[in-house]
Amino acid sequence: MSRRRRATKRTIDPDPIYNSQVVAKFINKIMYDGKKSTARRIVYNAIEKFAKRIKAEEALAAFEQALENAKPSLEVKSRRIGGATYQVPIEIAPERRSSMAMNWIINNAREKAGRSTEDGLAMELADCYQNQGATIKKKDDTHRMAEANKAFAHYKW
Repeated sequence: MSRRRRATKRTIDPDPIYNSQVVAKFINKIMYDGKKSTARRIVYNAIEKFAKRIKAEEALAAFEQALENAKPSLEVKSRRIGGATYQVPIEIAPERRSSMAMNWIINNAREKAGRSTEDGLAMELADCYQNQGATIKKKDDTHRMAEANKAFAHYKW
């Protein structure tokens, strides 16, 4: 029996406009220095711009589709076995998949030079929706790395 006390996940309240926990989590990840109202404004405006850009009827459904396209399913973890370190491919838990996708989208949006975070976020979401751009490239690289190291898959435990 494990002696560890496992952490319990807290449920977050859904956001006020879309009534979605996914959007609320995204807002929390965008937030700097506890400025939630600023983060909300950025995310809501970015989602509206993104929906206009791809001409979507339902902005929330399009946002969730873009996020789904960015989620990786495999990653590699380093395992040390007998003096050698192997990159072992493992499947990713659903919570971590969405967290990784959100972080990649946010980081790539912030890296877009000469644009506000809002515009960069709208552009990055549009790219993810169309399965292109830096976030999708990051996902493909992660999958390619896992595929290249699948010979070491028997080391996972």
